[in-house]
Amino acid sequence: MRIHFLALLPLAWGTLSLPCVASAAEDEALELASRIGRYSVSYTVNPDGSYVEDREWSQTALLERAVADVKQTSISYSTSIQKAEVKAAYTLKADGRRIDAPKSNFQIETNTGKDSQAPLFSDRTTMAVVFPEVAVGDSVVFSYRLTATKPMFPNEFSVQENFWRTQAFDTVDVKIDSPEALWAQFEMHQMKEVKNTVKDGRRLLEWTYANPQPIKSKRKDYSVFDVEDEPGYAFSTFHNYTEIAKAYALGAQPKAVVTERVRKLADEIVGVQKEPREVARLLYEWVAVNLSFAGNCVGLGAVVPHDTDVVLDNRMGDCKDHATLLQALLAAKGISSTQALVNAGSVYRLAKIPVAASVNHVIVYIPSLDLYADATSQSTPFGMLPSSDVGKPTLLMDGSKVDSHTPAAPVGGNQQIMKTVVRVQPDGSIQGESTVTLKGTFALAARSSFRDMSKEHEEDLIKDYFQRGGNIGSGSIKRDDAKALIDSYAFTTTFEVKELLNVPGPGAFHVEPVIFSIVPVSSFAGAAVADIETEHDTTCSSAASTEEYEYKFPKKMKMLATPDNVKIALGFQSYSATYRLRGDTLTVKRVYEDRTPGPTCTPEIAQQQKELARKVAQDLRAQIVYK
Repeated sequence: MRIHFLALLPLAWGTLSLPCVASAAEDEALELASRIGRYSVSYTVNPDGSYVEDREWSQTALLERAVADVKQTSISYSTSIQKAEVKAAYTLKADGRRIDAPKSNFQIETNTGKDSQAPLFSDRTTMAVVFPEVAVGDSVVFSYRLTATKPMFPNEFSVQENFWRTQAFDTVDVKIDSPEALWAQFEMHQMKEVKNTVKDGRRLLEWTYANPQPIKSKRKDYSVFDVEDEPGYAFSTFHNYTEIAKAYALGAQPKAVVTERVRKLADEIVGVQKEPREVARLLYEWVAVNLSFAGNCVGLGAVVPHDTDVVLDNRMGDCKDHATLLQALLAAKGISSTQALVNAGSVYRLAKIPVAASVNHVIVYIPSLDLYADATSQSTPFGMLPSSDVGKPTLLMDGSKVDSHTPAAPVGGNQQIMKTVVRVQPDGSIQGESTVTLKGTFALAARSSFRDMSKEHEEDLIKDYFQRGGNIGSGSIKRDDAKALIDSYAFTTTFEVKELLNVPGPGAFHVEPVIFSIVPVSSFAGAAVADIETEHDTTCSSAASTEEYEYKFPKKMKMLATPDNVKIALGFQSYSATYRLRGDTLTVKRVYEDRTPGPTCTPEIAQQQKELARKVAQDLRAQIVYK
């Protein structure tokens, strides 16, 4: 089963991503909507890891559809440790005229505290600028300087950046000027080295790149991203990833202290429970449910958690705060744990050069249970992880495990079983009930949908469901409590639909869910016509969906034809369908099962999924013919 996530690509913390370039046309003769003329970035690194970053770029609008994107840009930085200075922002008209952006075209949004105090959870400032009088054929030019007065981690500096091959670059110039005494490792991909020298105690690096005629991307899915596959560079003063975890620990570990307040809270939460896993579960659930999420998670200016008193006073915090409070609560009950840095985006493999931007999220690892816990999720049961954390490399704060990973989702853990009884009335109306039982991520999806649903909304939900299909229907739902943090869920829907079938008279109908379910078999058949990724791995997970139907027909309604039974298997997947008619009762059972281990799948597996989906779709098109 393929799962799609928003691709969170690892950008250098505290830097700006590339200016927006309009997407290419679908034809092979790539029609460019805009192009970047000059793109220049330079870093001047100080001995303590602080730095000055200078950037300048120009971009030309080639087509009308690109003008809206080209005419505006923004930069974001950490107010507490960075200063921003715009050097130039102007439109260069096609006839050579320069029109500077007036001060009124700038907008600055800053997170600040009251009366000049530091903000509680986020110190990000965003500066946006609109370039004046931009038309097709014009270029915009923007240059600025960011001065980092403090490094992210003391005496360390790292940066990584990529340039898409689908974007047009006339020239890219990257310079890094760092102290020779500050040990560093670096590499570039698909770029040209222009300079690599040492002069007057400074290491001078320069790389260039050009992509005047970009390629048309054949990529369909960005759920898995490898920074070393794209043109770009990486520079780091860290020897390895363990050093990144230890650098984070210097600020984070002292915050996980067991205070009297933390000890008292842990006792209140746990009560008389002694069993370690249950103790850990109770503490995890309290943090997950009672703390809301806010602020920077991991990034420049945001690498030290708040004191637990601050977090408890506000019942709010970022990922570091959730992890730190949970670690302290566990310690209060004698359970050792450590924090784990992960990438909660699309990175499933750590690159050779260890840059801090490789990780952007913090969770907790409990060695005695060999279990990871992400308390920022208010809907994930203890023992499970949000999909964005699954199968990812981890950097443990205590350095206890090298090359550690969060576990992949267990094969067979995601299931739906739907059992439906349909009683067909002499006038073609139907009555019945459908029970859906869910496990794993499917159960979490249902809980999320039902969690805050009112009784009135439930009744409207059923009526609206049938109305969208052009039918008059009603019903009710009986369901489990949606707020409990467990990996199973069930609900039963009773329904009545007026004059659904053409009775009396000849007709036919498809075997399909009468009422909504979370993961019907038909949802997997969609892969039959979907574009698949043929060059890169994609995220995936195991899944199973079973549908059982019992149709009871009136005596005068005769069944003329039913579909043939089906049983097929391909790779990790299988599908079967059985149709049995006995008297006036038809029973149908369909089982789709994908035992793909995940968390990532090769293009070959994706192709197998598509081939099996075609055969599933063919069976789903079959009809029951009656008279």
